Amino acid sequence: MPINISTSPAVFQWQPAAWLRVCGSDAANFLQGQFTNDLRGLAAVGVGERPRAVYGLWLSVKGKVVADSFVVRGAEVNEFWLGSYFSPAAMIRERLDGHIIADDVLIEDQTADWRGLSVLGAGAGAVVERLKPKGCFVFSGRRTRAGGWECVFPAGAFPAGVNLDDAMGSLDAESVERLRIREGIPAIPTDVGPSDLPNEAGLETEAISYTKGCYLGQEVMARLKSMGQVRRRLLRVRGGDAQWPAIPTAIFVGSRQVGELRSAIRDGDRGWIGLAMLSLVHLAPEAALSFSLGSSAQLLLVDTP
Repeated sequence: MPINISTSPAVFQWQPAAWLRVCGSDAANFLQGQFTNDLRGLAAVGVGERPRAVYGLWLSVKGKVVADSFVVRGAEVNEFWLGSYFSPAAMIRERLDGHIIADDVLIEDQTADWRGLSVLGAGAGAVVERLKPKGCFVFSGRRTRAGGWECVFPAGAFPAGVNLDDAMGSLDAESVERLRIREGIPAIPTDVGPSDLPNEAGLETEAISYTKGCYLGQEVMARLKSMGQVRRRLLRVRGGDAQWPAIPTAIFVGSRQVGELRSAIRDGDRGWIGLAMLSLVHLAPEAALSFSLGSSAQLLLVDTP
């Protein structure tokens, strides 16, 4: 039975794609010079304080999206943790290792030793306080636009399975993916990757600081801000009962390719819903989108271009 997370809390147990420990006397300055968002607000964690996280991106020199992560301040001096739902640890580490020159920075991949618990819906904060194990990191997540909480903890800190009372439900991976796509939240690098700019996925408001100063890709972000627009956008699309082709797959309007479908999932009796990167140049709200040249409409826009 579907869980209504607007009225009841629900939990989702997950394995991070990345959970990296970064430390060293130059760690703070190094990360600040690489990350798209401002890390100066990450206060040192005191006794009894909850560590906060900053969400942002790791870009190429051309401003294209390599990976995303949360950055969480650790309990030790000059210690930070980088965590991601979808961006692989190896991808983030390779991106950072390539820019360590004479910096006192150590990066350790501890992904295999950590687990995650997302708590969504009404009363999520109280549930986290009740469930959180020793040594965990708790911070606001981005599974839905309403946020929710993430609890990342050492493997084995919880017993096998989380005990749920009658007021709580459990979400599976398919349900969480459906929530994400319904709300137009991109998964990186699946929906937005090395060929895409952050602004094409609407990430400029939540993942980029235009006031923090220099970081890799910052010049491109500044130019985009001054231009005020991009030529492509990640938009929600919806299809009927027919199955979508293997992803990624091209999307056409008549004889012109206008983009590609990046992710999709069944959405109950309403067919399926997906996220597509589409050119805005030849796209009208009523455009007949299809998966092959000259075909009649097979999917419709949910978002206005």
